[in-house]
Amino acid sequence: MQNEIKDGWIDACGVGDIEPEDVFRFDHGEQTFALYRSTDNKYYATDGLCTHEQVHLADGFVMDHIIECPKHNGRFDFTTGEAQGAPVCVNLKTYPVKIVNGRVFIKLG
Repeated sequence: MQNEIKDGWIDACGVGDIEPEDVFRFDHGEQTFALYRSTDNKYYATDGLCTHEQVHLADGFVMDHIIECPKHNGRFDFTTGEAQGAPVCVNLKTYPVKIVNGRVFIKLG
């Protein structure tokens, strides 16, 4: 299924597809993204692969605003993309998110 793209915004999923304090994998073209829903129902998006060994972050553990990689337990603040210590030292790229009619959109570029 082709995701709707308008002015750089891509329809990634429905708001109900992501539980509070959880992560959702979204693939678009050659890229993988991770979408998050915080406990206060705010949505965030980052690159979907850990910067340490390219493991899918959607298989990781979310607690508060932290995503923990499932392979070596590297941690990132998904609100900023900031690496939170060894073994990760390269930040994640983050993407703007908006909610329209119950859908989660991320902006690329």
